[in-house]
Amino acid sequence: MQQLRRGETRNYILGKQIQPALKVKLGESFVLETEDAGTGIYRTAQDIPSAERLHPFTQYEPRRANPLAGPVYVEGVEKGDLLVVNIEKIIPSALGATWVTAGSGPLGDSKRWPELGEPAVHIIKHFPGPSGTTRDGTAIFDEQTSWEMKPFIGTIGVAPDVEVETSVTGQGKWGGNWDIRDMKEGTKLYLNSYADGALLFVGDVHGGQGDGEWTGVADETEAEVTLSCAVIKKKSIPYARLEKADTIISVFAARPMEDAVNTAIINLIDWIVTDYGVKPRDIYFQISTNPDFRINVYQAVKGLRLGYVVGAEYPKKYLPKKTMVSYK
Repeated sequence: MQQLRRGETRNYILGKQIQPALKVKLGESFVLETEDAGTGIYRTAQDIPSAERLHPFTQYEPRRANPLAGPVYVEGVEKGDLLVVNIEKIIPSALGATWVTAGSGPLGDSKRWPELGEPAVHIIKHFPGPSGTTRDGTAIFDEQTSWEMKPFIGTIGVAPDVEVETSVTGQGKWGGNWDIRDMKEGTKLYLNSYADGALLFVGDVHGGQGDGEWTGVADETEAEVTLSCAVIKKKSIPYARLEKADTIISVFAARPMEDAVNTAIINLIDWIVTDYGVKPRDIYFQISTNPDFRINVYQAVKGLRLGYVVGAEYPKKYLPKKTMVSYK
């Protein structure tokens, strides 16, 4: 199995000008070793954010964060095709970290809790689960608090058509920094391809995250990610889509949040009408009447020019058999 080692590539942008680091065939599984969002500068609780420590990253605008592995050239994918990314396995490292820099975050200027605006780092330890790895492990926050790990890919995308986008503030039809908790094992991601080979970038894995990632930093961790790709020829979609075992999710990022919600729902209706053959009025009514319909708020981070990332999710059990063309 082909593998791209950690540190072999470190991209803070997504663009066509970056030469492929790996070439894979359709259906071929491959492994990407990813760095954490802070590029490894936080390893202990004593690694407090400081101007000196952060200078290699904050001297840029936008700052360098979310280093990406890749790009991966997928043979058989052309510009104008729909890339399908199968997320097969995500194994986080033995520790993660979350942090705030001075004055950052939604409560960085709080007078009620001034300590929340002070620089701080918290280390989260990862212990293996039944699989013998951290893919189903336990996150230890402190002696009293732990939870089941739910790792996912925070930043993923392909090279945009013309623009060069950054790994920390970029978001669009091509992907980007979405921090979608459903970008996990067993999920299929659908992305438009804007270049031959698609040029896939992956990084910013999280060991876990609460809805919205309100502070802007989750359980940031290094990871080993196993993926494979398929293609649907000559098809494009309005924005990214996710398919889980039991549900489909229409994704959108925008500000204000109601715009993201409304567009995600409209795109979900379009998906269901076009690919499942459901009558527009039927799914229109079901959106408001079926209690299993969900709106997921994945990322609601203050600042950084990021849109609010939401997902409109609907269970497959209420839909007829899919009629869309098959994968290659």
